[in-house]
Amino acid sequence: MSLLPRTLFGRSALALLAIFLLVQGLALYVVWRTTVVPLWERSADDLAARIALAAQTWVELPPETRADYEIELSLRHSLELGRVEAPMTTPREESYFGDLLTEALGQRTGQTVTVHRGTGSGYSWLELRYGEHLLRIGFTRARYQVEAPLAAGGVFLAGGLLTLIAVLVLARRISRKLADVGRSARILGQGRTPERLPETGAEELRQLAVAFNRMADEVQKLLENRTVLLSGISHDLRTPLTRLRLALSMLESGDPDLTRRMEGDLTEMGDLISEMMDFSRALQATDVGMHDLVPMLDALARHAAQTGAVIWQPPPACPAWVGPRALHRILANLVENAQRYGDGQPVELRLESAEREVVVQVLDRGPGIPEQELETVFQPFYRLEASRARETGGSGLGLAIVRQLADAYGWRVTLAARPGGGLVASLVIPAGPVDQSQ
Repeated sequence: MSLLPRTLFGRSALALLAIFLLVQGLALYVVWRTTVVPLWERSADDLAARIALAAQTWVELPPETRADYEIELSLRHSLELGRVEAPMTTPREESYFGDLLTEALGQRTGQTVTVHRGTGSGYSWLELRYGEHLLRIGFTRARYQVEAPLAAGGVFLAGGLLTLIAVLVLARRISRKLADVGRSARILGQGRTPERLPETGAEELRQLAVAFNRMADEVQKLLENRTVLLSGISHDLRTPLTRLRLALSMLESGDPDLTRRMEGDLTEMGDLISEMMDFSRALQATDVGMHDLVPMLDALARHAAQTGAVIWQPPPACPAWVGPRALHRILANLVENAQRYGDGQPVELRLESAEREVVVQVLDRGPGIPEQELETVFQPFYRLEASRARETGGSGLGLAIVRQLADAYGWRVTLAARPGGGLVASLVIPAGPVDQSQ
């Protein structure tokens, strides 16, 4: 399983974030090594020199002038210096600047020095021994510890972060535009009419939207022409078929078996034409609205019970946003297939309602369909040799019509094996209007 994000924006964001962290890390390292560390080392060495000089001067001064000297150090250099009797017992101060300072003092005085944390007022303390004198010296961290380079690094980091955010916003806008094109293409591929893409933005994206909208218009015109042509041809074929039936019935002599076969062929052609006309009318989607599915399924179950047993337990009212003509055509085809190939066993009809979708299922106990062909049977004129021979009836278009009608209305139809044997045909319908952005 790939750890990369699936979306264009996710991958762009990950790549930009990786580059940002790498560049910022290198930049901070360079600033640290070439600016911050040298400044801290210089500051620590200067402070060490000042402390060592102040302590040495205090030792060499006459005792009566040492008090004035201590006051001058405090006022002018923020150094507190005085003689003590016992060493400090407060915890050692852990800091990078403190380590640099003790190292510099060790090199200047030859003593092992420890910096201690003060109890308040921002002071740190250390002790030096000169002969019988133990001198305690305090300095303010705010005055001697370098902070300016870190602030500059923060500004640099904030600038880089703002740049990253700006780039991500631009990448997000582009990825959303491409996602809109993908969603509209998927809707168009299902035979539905997508919302027109806004022809705004950068020139390349604007041209993409213009080209897609033009293509969508042309595809819709082709689909409309196909529907009109299919409906017209189906309607016009009814008249010659009627004349052929009439002429066949008026034949006074001939082979009865041949006549019967010819009548069967004419009946099959008539059924095929009826399916095409129903299909073309259902594609027009002029009756879409909120309808209760229970009465529709009641009528369907009563009609199907005339040709075979149907198990149907009506649930409470189940409203959904459907086109009744298309819904009837789909479910009638599924029930007819279940009765035809169900080995004479009762066909079960189920209706289940959820918050966002409604599921209608048609279940039979026939031989079923091999798993590898559950999608193939939706192709026009495809037949399964074992159970769907020409002699058993059917035009080979029933499931193809079911799939195309479902796609046209934004529904989903699936076939699956039924536990215990048989087939489950499921039609999933959104409870509300289909979102054209999905």
